[in-house]
Amino acid sequence: MPPLLELLGIRKRFGSVEALRGADFTLASGEVHALLGENGAGKSTLMHIAYGMVLPDGGSVRLNGDDRTNWSPRQARNLGLGMVHQHFTSIPALTVAENIALAAGWAGHPRQLCRKAESLSEKLGLPLDADQRAGRLPVALKQRLEIVKALAVDARILLLDEPTAVLAPPEADELLQVVRRFAEAGGSAVLITHKLDEALRIADRVTVLRQGAVTHSGTVIDETASSLARAMIGSAPDTVEPARSRSPAAPGAGPVLVRMEALELSRESGYGIAVRHGSLRIHGGEIVGIAAVEGNGQRELLRAIAGRILPLRGRLEVTGPIGFIPEDRTSEGLIPELSLTQNVTLGLDHEAPWIRPGYVNWRLARARTSELLQQYGIVADGPAARAGSLSGGNQQKLIVARELSRNPAVLVAENPTRGLDIGAAAAVRCRISAAAEAGAAVLVYSSDLDEVLQLSHRTVVVCRGVLSEVPATATRDEIGRMMLQEPAR
Repeated sequence: MPPLLELLGIRKRFGSVEALRGADFTLASGEVHALLGENGAGKSTLMHIAYGMVLPDGGSVRLNGDDRTNWSPRQARNLGLGMVHQHFTSIPALTVAENIALAAGWAGHPRQLCRKAESLSEKLGLPLDADQRAGRLPVALKQRLEIVKALAVDARILLLDEPTAVLAPPEADELLQVVRRFAEAGGSAVLITHKLDEALRIADRVTVLRQGAVTHSGTVIDETASSLARAMIGSAPDTVEPARSRSPAAPGAGPVLVRMEALELSRESGYGIAVRHGSLRIHGGEIVGIAAVEGNGQRELLRAIAGRILPLRGRLEVTGPIGFIPEDRTSEGLIPELSLTQNVTLGLDHEAPWIRPGYVNWRLARARTSELLQQYGIVADGPAARAGSLSGGNQQKLIVARELSRNPAVLVAENPTRGLDIGAAAAVRCRISAAAEAGAAVLVYSSDLDEVLQLSHRTVVVCRGVLSEVPATATRDEIGRMMLQEPAR
């Protein structure tokens, strides 16, 4: 019996970048297959070829033994393939139900579509408010919507590109169980992920790509985190970044660069209060970590300090320049249709010497962008490449490079390592720490509590819009209970 899905000898080049170099991949019926690799290793490109979004330069794609090398996404969906993309594809102005109906080809009265959408999301264990507009959903629920859309077409094969990158640990566990149940019911899933623990916990087999070629493939039962990391980057995790549970105290108190007193913020949706009477001071040289479950007001807090939204009342003073790394890189961090040089220039505004009101020295802009590509290890076809042509991880590195290049007095970082591999995530954490050591006041939020604790000198919990300082002696479990407002044991 042939494999359910085969990709044989796949080659693909984008300009001077050789994305895939004869890559092979097979997916069996009823399995979860993890696809690992560094940023730019070719994982997304390989699955885009499997889904018919990208045509290969060489090699073949087979479904149930039949050649499907030149098919389209519509043909793929009709034959039972669903894909959850790394970047959201829902239409913000449409409701959840309308987006699901559009993806699945449903027709009917809006009320019927709402009931059908809510019934499907509940059945999948991924409940959604069918009447809510997609553009008003928090990032975690936008990701949930993408998964429901993919499964709404009665998919037998599910291709998931970094589906847990923006999810808190409980939400990620919930999603992985949905994927596991899908496979146990007879479906097959490909899980692109950078999280080795996810691959080890949920997958049956694993394939590793490095620089466009397969370096390892086998059953998960024979693997460890160290063996997978070696296949990905040539070293074990502990050689990439020293482990530590909590950051030491800030070496010295610099001037107060963020001063917030009795601050109140409205929710982005315009309904309700996101932050209530919040007070916080951040000194230069320290990193304050935000620990919170999605939807508790941390998103609005970060954007207020970054100058993106105005407070309802209270006092907020922030020393500029301000660097902001948003979690949704394609809607807030970059304009995919513009070049890397244009994105860097727009992001820096008038802070760079080569930018003046009404004038940009594009020669210097291109030269500076080329320097950032080299310094941050961004894989791209030069500074003129479209931002949308980069892999998700390389887009994230470009945003980090641009924001840190302005030498910010205050840096606000929201899930700064989203979608990054082990080495790149470690490098970003090191650069954030270096910014604080250089005197910046840093406010960082991550859906990964361990990353918050690893980076921060102090931790603040945001729960139901209320800010609470975490005692220095608090354990991880105690912080988790604060996040959920559970009583101490």
